[in-house]
Amino acid sequence: MGSLKEIKSRVQSVKSTQKITSAMKMVSSAKLRKAQRAIENFYPYEQRMMSILNHFISGQDECPASVYSQVRPVSKVALVVFSSNSSLCGSFNSNVQKKLQHLLLQYKDLGKDNVMIFPVGKKISKSIVKQGYKPQGNFETLADKPNYNEAAELAEKLMDLFKERSVDKVELVYHHFKSKASQVLVDETILPLNIQSDGKKGITPFDAMIEPDAETIMRDLLPMVVKLRFYTALLDSNASEHAARTVAMQTASDNADDLLQELSLQYNKSRQQAITNELLDIIGGSFK
Repeated sequence: MGSLKEIKSRVQSVKSTQKITSAMKMVSSAKLRKAQRAIENFYPYEQRMMSILNHFISGQDECPASVYSQVRPVSKVALVVFSSNSSLCGSFNSNVQKKLQHLLLQYKDLGKDNVMIFPVGKKISKSIVKQGYKPQGNFETLADKPNYNEAAELAEKLMDLFKERSVDKVELVYHHFKSKASQVLVDETILPLNIQSDGKKGITPFDAMIEPDAETIMRDLLPMVVKLRFYTALLDSNASEHAARTVAMQTASDNADDLLQELSLQYNKSRQQAITNELLDIIGGSFK
């Protein structure tokens, strides 16, 4: 059992840490509300665009071929991995790192030169360097401040690589935001784009006049869908990061409360023991 001075010092230290975690929780909660509104407002739009694409394909007797939907043997792959720039968000970054390691083992036979990694976030960028891979650019600003124009620029770069056959497959690794307490790690293939007829029951492909022609519409619509899908993943990851940090700081604050209770009990016991010892010394001295 420590001395009263040591216990009191620990209590002050825990209280100071609790103030920090409580403040970080409030900041993360505010950022989460903003990020949650962004993903909730944008996600239906992206889903609607995908539905329009599927309906459009369903209404065509012969769907025009697109370079972005070509499935070919994978000899080169691009991985876009989303993490955060800072820590203190629970297992958010470690889960992403584990998933990336699993994918790197999966593509080990391709060789390091044929695996291109685009890290969105400082934490995953450092992890990539440690594993001996070269990051294909710096995208740290996207992790903190999601921006459609920058996200679309990166998506265009990936589409150009796929179109030029510099890569045969593009995968996204990110957390899908379901709720404040639930974020699901997703490994999604964004290129080649999986386009298919909408086979939902009760839905009839729309009958529409195509201007100027189906091929032109497909050429413009597919890149737009890829960009929207990429930006949605970015918003998902950003909202998931703030949710994970909010929960982690709440847990830390709760743990600090439990620790303060234990230290308070320990302090009272030590104080009572010290008083008892003094009384015993006084009583013992009176009988001498």
